[in-house]
Amino acid sequence: MEYSTSSHCKYLIALHIILVIKYRKKLLTGSVGETAKKLIEELSSCSDFEIEQMEVDEDHLHMLIRISPKYAVSQHIRRIKQYTTRHLWDRYPMLKSHFWKEQTFWSDGYFVCSVGNASADTVRKYIQEQG
Repeated sequence: MEYSTSSHCKYLIALHIILVIKYRKKLLTGSVGETAKKLIEELSSCSDFEIEQMEVDEDHLHMLIRISPKYAVSQHIRRIKQYTTRHLWDRYPMLKSHFWKEQTFWSDGYFVCSVGNASADTVRKYIQEQG
């Protein structure tokens, strides 16, 4: 992955993110999963993040995204969840039978792990060898 540059910094912030459907319902099979992926790609084209890789399983979604230091990770995730939930509910009225009164789709939490070009051991060794 290449480093990005803004006016005052050079950065590479790559994140592995996992979003899980509320109650672990297996709803990402078929067209719902493909629609969710298309919605996230659509959102990334007008947002401050890039998708490197994305795939869905029955009840969760994996993404490798690159972000800038301008926004917090939680802001990106909140925006992804809100955007996809709103559009999925509009396109798939059958979701009402799965979530009763709540207009929800994703569980409250998420998994995130930073990923870079170098391993933690490589960076640790580099820092120890400085000075």
